[in-house]
Amino acid sequence: MALVQSIAEVLRRLRRPNSGEAAHIALGNLGENLAAAYLQRHGHKILHRNFRAPHGGEVDIVCRDKRHGELVFVEVKTRSIEEFGRPSDAVDEKKRSLIIRGAMKWLRMLDMPDITYRFDIVEVVMGPTREIRQIENAFNTPDIFSF
Repeated sequence: MALVQSIAEVLRRLRRPNSGEAAHIALGNLGENLAAAYLQRHGHKILHRNFRAPHGGEVDIVCRDKRHGELVFVEVKTRSIEEFGRPSDAVDEKKRSLIIRGAMKWLRMLDMPDITYRFDIVEVVMGPTREIRQIENAFNTPDIFSF
């Protein structure tokens, strides 16, 4: 029996995330869970999480803002501290392009050209005091994109 327990313990250690990348992914997953709960508490209905469009494009959270009746494409950025800037600073032009591409695919699937939508960023800072901030209308769709 001791041998079985020893083997189980070794297998448990092998499965544990121990690299910086695994810790980074775990932090991001926690941030997305906190952001989804925050959005729900603030009048949003979560429709989908981690939407990945074929041929590129990604949206962390797709939800409906029940207060305004808008479809919202949300990018979640999580940081342990803000020493090197706000989490939203990481949403550069390349990242916005991926989010917009994913959103356009979602809108094509809906086939509702008159739907009102926006792009938000939710910042999650885990620091000494956890902070969650929603930036509504964080960016817009450039004219070159259409669905």
